[in-house]
Amino acid sequence: MGPIPEVAVTDPAVLADPFSAYAQARAVSPVAKLTGAGMPPMWAVTRHEPARAVLTDPRFVLSEASFMRPPGIPEHCQRYLHTMAEMDGPEHARVRAAAAPAFTARRTAALRPRIQAVVDRLLDSLAPDADLLRDFAGPLPMEVICELIGIPEADRPDWRGYGAAVAAGYGPGFLAAIPGIIASAQAAVAAKRVSPGADILSQLLGGELTETELVTLVWHLALAGQTPTNLIGNGVAALFAHPAQLDLLRGDPGLAPQAVEELMRWCGPQLLTTPRFATTDITIDGATIPQGGAMTVAICSANRDPAAFADPDRLDITRPLGAPGHLGFSHGPHFCLGAPLARLQTELALTTLLHRFPNLTPTSPHTVRTPDPGTWRLAELPVSLTG
Repeated sequence: MGPIPEVAVTDPAVLADPFSAYAQARAVSPVAKLTGAGMPPMWAVTRHEPARAVLTDPRFVLSEASFMRPPGIPEHCQRYLHTMAEMDGPEHARVRAAAAPAFTARRTAALRPRIQAVVDRLLDSLAPDADLLRDFAGPLPMEVICELIGIPEADRPDWRGYGAAVAAGYGPGFLAAIPGIIASAQAAVAAKRVSPGADILSQLLGGELTETELVTLVWHLALAGQTPTNLIGNGVAALFAHPAQLDLLRGDPGLAPQAVEELMRWCGPQLLTTPRFATTDITIDGATIPQGGAMTVAICSANRDPAAFADPDRLDITRPLGAPGHLGFSHGPHFCLGAPLARLQTELALTTLLHRFPNLTPTSPHTVRTPDPGTWRLAELPVSLTG
């Protein structure tokens, strides 16, 4: 095969339209080389079938270099930040198996009334002209997490602040929030030991997870549980840009499960998976990744691979569910444990929003995004509820 194409991920043109940049690379090779200011080069799988294979290949492993740790995290917090997303092999399998019963599709479905109540409460508080990202999609995941782990109402203002800091990404606010999240997680676990309830912490007490692992699970929820914020924001913006699809969903809320899957495929927030490192020279459809090389999957490219999806650049909320599945929640051992929860939040958020506000319209002709090589996310989503 020819030379491996390069994608300059911090180039403003790529940040503005990563889908086109990766499509050009995908047409040439199953692997692209990613370069950018301030980052070491890494390789990215661009096509769907080899991407699925890489995500289950034990020859690609996590390392400390896989994860960004902002400087300045207090020492006493460090041990709680090693989540199952950072684990491989038996350690990962043990922790995931212990936590999984709290995140099944069946248990998540039982949360529907409580999540619906959170959605309704947030929509009730919207002003006629609102920023849906700031006022609705942003607060929603942390409100749901508080329901999930049984945080008392009196403590929730602090948790709402944590959610906003985490959703804003790495920065001073994120760093400042870490000690508070850890202390609040420790307090929540201790409270459930004294007075258990109908929440996941109470369910997991007395199981296989240690005290440290329970606190770490809460941290993981606060960190990874923000996916619905950006999926809802991206989804609403995509529907605004495709009014026929918007009308379809508004007219038939039963399409919501398909719509959520299609939006996750077409404009999901995660552009790249966590980097892993090759333990030996590995060849992927003729392209060789050298031993020690950093490898990621370009989710945004694999999810628009014409070899896997018919007319992949077209948003179609009636696209049939089933194989091949999109990779928006990853694949293999690290498939997102909270995927059922993210799906349900997004489904209820979209259907309730469109039902409550039939004249919902954007108030800005331009979509403002936060430039981020790894995440596709809006900076704001100003709307009028009354048209």
